[in-house]
Amino acid sequence: MTLLKSKFITQLCGLVCSATIFAANAQILPSPPQVNAKGYFLVDFTTGKVIAEGEADTKLAPASLTKMMTSYVIGTEINAGNISGSDMVTISEKAWAKNFPESSKMFIEVGKQVSVDDLNRGIIIQSGNDACVAMAEHIAGSESAFSDLMNAHAEKLGMTNTHFINSHGLDTDEHYTTPRDMATLGAALISDVPDEYALYKEKSFTYNGIKQYNRNTLLWDASLEVDGIKTGHTSEAGYSLVTSAVKDDMRLIAVVMGTASERARKVESKKLLNYGFRFFETITPYKAGDSFAEQRIWMGNKETVSLGILQDTPVTIPRGQRKNLKANFELDKTLEAPIAKGTKVGTLFLQLEGEEIAQYPLVTLEEVGEGSFFSKIYDYLRLQIMQ
Repeated sequence: MTLLKSKFITQLCGLVCSATIFAANAQILPSPPQVNAKGYFLVDFTTGKVIAEGEADTKLAPASLTKMMTSYVIGTEINAGNISGSDMVTISEKAWAKNFPESSKMFIEVGKQVSVDDLNRGIIIQSGNDACVAMAEHIAGSESAFSDLMNAHAEKLGMTNTHFINSHGLDTDEHYTTPRDMATLGAALISDVPDEYALYKEKSFTYNGIKQYNRNTLLWDASLEVDGIKTGHTSEAGYSLVTSAVKDDMRLIAVVMGTASERARKVESKKLLNYGFRFFETITPYKAGDSFAEQRIWMGNKETVSLGILQDTPVTIPRGQRKNLKANFELDKTLEAPIAKGTKVGTLFLQLEGEEIAQYPLVTLEEVGEGSFFSKIYDYLRLQIMQ
């Protein structure tokens, strides 16, 4: 073992397991369920671990899943202070509910003033196409300009296979996305605009004397802790649903696009979520600031330095495999003083079944100053001999 490639291996459970024991204790991990949809995707929100996918990068019509991006833009504009929930929006003729006779709407009327808060709920809970146009015009001046803003946000989020033409999702040429991109957008809603995302769990909203219920019926499912996100349907797109649910310390995002019915999108989404929660878990074996190892440091005022990480290490693994998770580190170079606290000196690797599943920068957790003149000479000579 060289000084430049010093490695340390440990069992997180404190036990050393042979390959034979590992095989005997391994849990059976069934294949993901068959999902009857044009495309689907299941991912852990915290770690980004993809648990199941099918046609995840196929371009599909998003229908009202589009409103997730409309909502994301609204949330970012509120966070930036460009608009506020109390702003009053004058409804234009283009945003008039009568322009959407055969589709979902909030029932807003031309010439009336409606608050951003109400329009926001009209978009998220009632899936109002009219409310989308009203907010698009309020933020960007026109729906066309708002679409440019939507696409700019999509590009920034890394949604490489998505393009928006309008704010509501009614079928039109060159308006498309993918299951993977919609999962990316769902994660961005949760992390970037949490106040906006909090609205997605509301089950109903009443405006203009008309009470409408959230179309995401999984919000009523007592077997899952679902708190979002959005349904979508047109004749071209079929029935789609982006869902997020939590269990213990794990949050999953499931996307199904292009199922055959309202019931099917619910059933297929539940299949994915149940599979993820039943057979996987997200754990954090090391916390930020934890000391991982004591390593020899040369020419310093002490002989060893504490090494660790400056961030938590969440990983998503099959259930029952926590005891088989191993960690090792590799140093970038021989450690010599002086060295500041927080200096990156190597990489921490987490492995399962010999496969690397995550890596993090390994840093010094303390400062080490120079040693005395004679101790430095002594260490220098020892280094020359060892190398």
